Amino acid sequence: MAATSIPGRLLEQGKRRGDMPAWYEKRGGEWIATDYATYSQLVRVAARALLGLGLQPGGSICILSGNRSEWVVADVACMMVGGVPAGIYETCSAEEVAYILSHSEALLVVVEDRAQLEKVRAHWDANTTLGYAVLLDGSAAASDDPRVLSWQGFLDKAESVDDAAVDTRLSALEDAAPGTYIYTSGTTGPPKAVMLSHENICWTASKSVELIDLGPGDSALSYLPLSHIAEQMFTIHAPITAASCVYFAEGRDQLASNLKEVQPTVLFGVPRVWEKFHVAVTAKLAEATGTKARLLDWAQDVGRRMAEARNEGKPPGAVLRLQHQLADRLVYSRLKPLLGLGAARLCVSGAAPIRPEILTFFSGLDVVIREVYGQSEDTGPTSFNVPGRTRFGTVGPVFPDVEVQIAEDGEILVRGPNVFLGYFKDPEATARSLVDGWLHSGDLGRMDEDGFLHITGRKKDIIITAGGKNITPRNIEEALQSVPLVSQAVVIGDERPYLSALLTLEPEAAARFAEAEGVASNTVHECATLHEALQRDVDQVNTRFARVETIKRFTVLPRELSVEGGELTPTLKIKRRAVASSWSSEIERMYASDQDPQKGIASSS
Repeated sequence: MAATSIPGRLLEQGKRRGDMPAWYEKRGGEWIATDYATYSQLVRVAARALLGLGLQPGGSICILSGNRSEWVVADVACMMVGGVPAGIYETCSAEEVAYILSHSEALLVVVEDRAQLEKVRAHWDANTTLGYAVLLDGSAAASDDPRVLSWQGFLDKAESVDDAAVDTRLSALEDAAPGTYIYTSGTTGPPKAVMLSHENICWTASKSVELIDLGPGDSALSYLPLSHIAEQMFTIHAPITAASCVYFAEGRDQLASNLKEVQPTVLFGVPRVWEKFHVAVTAKLAEATGTKARLLDWAQDVGRRMAEARNEGKPPGAVLRLQHQLADRLVYSRLKPLLGLGAARLCVSGAAPIRPEILTFFSGLDVVIREVYGQSEDTGPTSFNVPGRTRFGTVGPVFPDVEVQIAEDGEILVRGPNVFLGYFKDPEATARSLVDGWLHSGDLGRMDEDGFLHITGRKKDIIITAGGKNITPRNIEEALQSVPLVSQAVVIGDERPYLSALLTLEPEAAARFAEAEGVASNTVHECATLHEALQRDVDQVNTRFARVETIKRFTVLPRELSVEGGELTPTLKIKRRAVASSWSSEIERMYASDQDPQKGIASSS
């Protein structure tokens, strides 16, 4: 029997803190709470329903839905009876959905709506294990397909199973058994299923709760894909462990309004979320003039100095404390609630690198964003900037009781109780990633003299130019993205004579530029004045790098890279192969022999 498990912890919270809110969902314009007693009862019923449908120990279910309570209930219920749940990103194509359903050998899939159901139906007849789909939009009752159940119809399958059968399965859970599959978002090739054990999940949740002091008074907003381990940790595993509560966002388009309504104490975001906040706040602050502008400048200086002291674990001096109290009364306490961060005591960025200047900017507003680094293969965290030990530009000290080594080639190696079991049905990939208990992360990094981990790049992203030079594009791309007009940058140069870049425009900054120049916003990427401005910025960026690392040409794309366009993963990481394929013509034009390699190509129509 597993010494502990997430379902076991939930049942305990249901007994000890049954009347405390576990989650909130918005219905009829109001945030409605569900308590821990009801949460644990719903999971028990869903667990019985899964047994009623024939889920065997080690069997799987999949969940293809946005963030909502049924996602979590189905996930925990599956674990409770010895099954292995797996999330599927909503942006997956019908072919990708079919692959995951088949690969996981899922008995059942929970789907958000009819659009997602159609993805399942497209290849259902070729699937030998999928027996049922549970449709959450309430329209399944009208379906003439007996395989498609409504959520209530699914729960009704519990009637033939008693609680004792669930308890028997729960008591049989083993620490080392798979507790969930996390399907990688597939930057290259088909996704792999990361097998995380019950021990992996519970150990990481316990350490995380301890590290950030999460408790019953805390709340979080769930809005990032629950198929990702980081969002699962912030929405499912850590809240259950700490008895904190979660608000399910109405959708990612409603993030800003939901944040203002909820004012969570904990907020996890990928860099793009913080970047969009940065753009909006910067534009708003720029409107201030005179005394108000001077007040804001002063408050930001105070905020940065206070953050520096706290990040180093040093008590601020008496004068700084008084200045901070005044700045809070005049600025922070008025500004932060407008962002939805009025009650936030912990803000976290993860899943991809974030530019240090973004972190410095927010620290000036009394919002310290702490970067976490890790991967699905180590249940989320390898290192974490924590209160008292935070250094912007690094990913923090190593997570407690985890070991990190830097290999001779610079690769980050990780060992600890959070390291995964391996890839489901892929012993070759497992053998490449797990060597003598060490996870080979694929990331490049270094450890500084104070024990802070620095990420320098990704092994598979290394560019080898035609001249044989090895170049890591990450730092160059981050520098390009620091240009106010630029939202995304992809450095090109593999087997090429020099480096070039694909750039996309920050929508709000581009709109302001278009208005100032009197051009249409949908053609601003072709504007000669914009090209000249960007060339000056690129020239300035080039001064930071060795000659072989400078950008000789660039192309401005007509739109941002997107998940829908297949160029980004659901966690907003760039799919370099997909980008190279989608924009191959534009790339080839940058290397045309009749072009001057010292001048940037400015646009792409």
